[in-house]
Amino acid sequence: MEWDEFAHWGKHISDWAAEYHKTLRDRPVRAQTAPGKIAAQLPTAPPESAEAMDAIMADFERIVMPGITHWQHPRFFAYFPANAAPPSMLAEMLVTTIAAQCMLWQTSPAATEVEGVMVDWLRQALGLGAGFSGVIQDSASSATLSAVLTMRERATGWRGNREGLSGQGALRIYCSDQVHSSIDRACWVAGIGQDNLVKISTTGPRHGIDMEVLRRAIASDRAAGHIPAGIIAVTGATGIGASDILGPVLQVARDEDLYTHLDAAWAGAAMICPEFRNDFWADVDGFDSIVFNPHKWLGAQFDCSVQFLRDPQAQLNTLKIEPEYLKTSGAKVTNFSEWTIPLGRRFRALKIWFLLRAYGVEGLRGRIRNHVTWAGELCERIRALDGFEIVTEPILSLFSFRCPGDDATQQRLVDALNDDGRIYLTQGMHKGRKIIRFSVGQFDCTRDDVMMAAQVIDEVWKEIA
Repeated sequence: MEWDEFAHWGKHISDWAAEYHKTLRDRPVRAQTAPGKIAAQLPTAPPESAEAMDAIMADFERIVMPGITHWQHPRFFAYFPANAAPPSMLAEMLVTTIAAQCMLWQTSPAATEVEGVMVDWLRQALGLGAGFSGVIQDSASSATLSAVLTMRERATGWRGNREGLSGQGALRIYCSDQVHSSIDRACWVAGIGQDNLVKISTTGPRHGIDMEVLRRAIASDRAAGHIPAGIIAVTGATGIGASDILGPVLQVARDEDLYTHLDAAWAGAAMICPEFRNDFWADVDGFDSIVFNPHKWLGAQFDCSVQFLRDPQAQLNTLKIEPEYLKTSGAKVTNFSEWTIPLGRRFRALKIWFLLRAYGVEGLRGRIRNHVTWAGELCERIRALDGFEIVTEPILSLFSFRCPGDDATQQRLVDALNDDGRIYLTQGMHKGRKIIRFSVGQFDCTRDDVMMAAQVIDEVWKEIA
């Protein structure tokens, strides 16, 4: 492809993108296709000769688009959103065009320095203490794994990377039974093992970790000769939004000399609104590691996850490896690849810069406040439906409910709603019962989009009941 042709198709795709977003409400939210249907339309072997872009784009429309679930749809209420505000998309176009590999300061000085400033802008927006620095990761899973590896190394006297874990003893990590599966996976990958991830029951209206049970578990493990290594707390867990009371968790960690990590992947973004901090963020400055995802509620294009570190040295001691070919001569600089597991790094900070400048923190606050308010309104409408039950009350913009009937009936309703296409929901489990989750957070949704969900749920329920 010549550059003039690139410019032509670049404009065409930009126009296509704008029209796609303007017409999203006319599309079913979830892909309406059967397994294998997309693959069956693709040739079984690669082409030997070049093909024209107009043919490639036509096949994109014909084959790919029917198999896309529209995460930017304003009635996407499943999981949590993976938003993509227009300024963020434009930034990603520039990043893709420059195509820099930003592993070291010298391989892209601007990427490194903009990242440092953007992490600090977000620190200020979230109300975190001035002592925090941080790094942009691809996802919360990577940040959590980095924290778990740091827990491992700290608990083994920094011998795990060098000697392996054989003979080090059983390392134990503690969390609530509401945490995301990425915590489990981090313990697998770190060599700690599922059996050494101790999940503690929850209590109270926020479904926070039961502190007495936590203390007993740690005491029991020490008595058994195990090695407590860290505590992972959560603000806004995936299932029902469970949120630990942070101060008591930190007190246990201080008493037991344990490293702490806070998973605030979704709900952390809401802390740009000061009114939410007393309930969800009090004492947060005591945590060693905190992760939140701008690519969820703030509108940054996926992928973009920020890990804040109270003192980065522990994570650097865990992850830094510096062969001669990666050394930077001369002035002291920050090489963010030493803070993360991957060596290669994208210029993720640019979309944060564009996003924050295009909307301002107050503009982003307005969206989050609306979503929280609308979720509360919708919860009351669903509560009023005959026979429906609110299982967990709204925590920020997430709540769960059940329709009349058993667990199989809950799944029937979820499947019927998603097949209908006007909204998209997902199921979950809470206290042994299947629930239906509802999460408000798509960047461009309106109150009408959210309130429409009650009508759709009522109509579809009456069809299948």
